[in-house]
Amino acid sequence: MYFLTSQLSLSDILLISDIVPNLLYILLNNGRTITIFYCITQLYFFCASEVFECFLLAVMSYDRYVAICNPLRYSSIMTGGYCIILSINSWLLGFSIILIYIIKTTKLNFCGPNIIDHLFCDLIPLLELACSDTSVLHLVVYVMAIPIVIMLTTIIVVSYTYIILAVLRIPSNTGRQKTFSTCSSHLIVVSTFYWTIFSIYIVPSKGLTNTISKILSLFYTVFTPLINPIIYSLRNKDIREAVQRTFQKHEIW
Repeated sequence: MYFLTSQLSLSDILLISDIVPNLLYILLNNGRTITIFYCITQLYFFCASEVFECFLLAVMSYDRYVAICNPLRYSSIMTGGYCIILSINSWLLGFSIILIYIIKTTKLNFCGPNIIDHLFCDLIPLLELACSDTSVLHLVVYVMAIPIVIMLTTIIVVSYTYIILAVLRIPSNTGRQKTFSTCSSHLIVVSTFYWTIFSIYIVPSKGLTNTISKILSLFYTVFTPLINPIIYSLRNKDIREAVQRTFQKHEIW
């Protein structure tokens, strides 16, 4: 669990490093001029980190399923090597799948308006500036995204269905609360992440104004990476005790 949480932290650091510095510059200077190369580079790392996090959250849900539904076999199933393999595959899939989309994007012609009405180089705002036909690119996105979203969502839903059924079979209320608390942090992160992603890319864009779209973008690019460490820290007894011991040592000195 801690190894997978560290991978989530790396993904959040990558996302913040890719988005926030340029975002702060834009807000402080009322805009910024960037090259198309930098814009597409930012788009690549942004999308790759988001796709990786989708895969990782599915892996973490499977980890919680094994921990609760097969606790005696947990150490033999979720070994260190197996976790590393799952993590590497998630990274490779995230960066390779998006590379196909990025290659298609570089072949577009941008000869019209060159002002992106957004806080960073996102999928939809960038395509709106293209002069060439983007129907093939939209088709590529849907062909790649729909199976991945269905597969990962199914893994998460099925995992938590079995988790809930296992928790309900526990006779005592205290036992149910203690067992379910081990995956509550992950469930909160999954809910926050997928709610913002679905609001931007699944809900029809006609129902969203530019301002609402920008605010929702801030949720999954800034707010979600910010609260992820807080959620896991506050919900984890070991981390709370470690923080308390650290403060106690400083008080002694």
